Amino acid sequence: MVPEIVEEEVIGGTMSLTPPLLNLNHVSFVVRSVSRSVKFYEEVLGFVSVKRPSSFTFHGAWLYNYGIGIHLLQCNSLDEVPKKKGIINPKENHISFQCSDIYLLKRKLEGMGIEYVTAVVEESGIEVDQLFFHDPDGYMVEICNCDNLPVIPLSSCPMKFPYMKDPMLSSLYGKGYPKLQFGSCAAEAETVIMETLVTDMMDISF
Repeated sequence: MVPEIVEEEVIGGTMSLTPPLLNLNHVSFVVRSVSRSVKFYEEVLGFVSVKRPSSFTFHGAWLYNYGIGIHLLQCNSLDEVPKKKGIINPKENHISFQCSDIYLLKRKLEGMGIEYVTAVVEESGIEVDQLFFHDPDGYMVEICNCDNLPVIPLSSCPMKFPYMKDPMLSSLYGKGYPKLQFGSCAAEAETVIMETLVTDMMDISF
């Protein structure tokens, strides 16, 4: 089955410059119990509770570590929270954390009685270890050593890496190319993806 490709309309009919984004700031989850989820993310993943804005009129909690925040929101009813899943499926939506010692974390999960599944991704002789498990509400968490794989862009479009405040610690793909507009990059990337899909379909047909 060929994946669906949805064409996006360019806002205002004009070409927009690359968005001035810096990095992922936080992920947010609606949970059944804020205190239970805080305990999980602190004890299992080492996050630290931080102060929330006092102007909020709803119950929740903010946690932070590793350069990213996790914001927890107390549900008003159980209907707001996805039904808890019994089977761990790595193909479901998830958040992923880079880890320097995945086997140490595996032993920690075993000691805490947390069920997990593992997988290995191989590309050109390079292996990536993956570890998947659920948080108390059934949201998927992945632990991996994904930085074993090089990040190879599908086009010549500029790509930012963290630490953009310090250009000496940054990398920018597409050096030597003129600054491309967002529309141009999207079109170029879509062309590469389409070529890949056609190649895959030809391989399947033969």
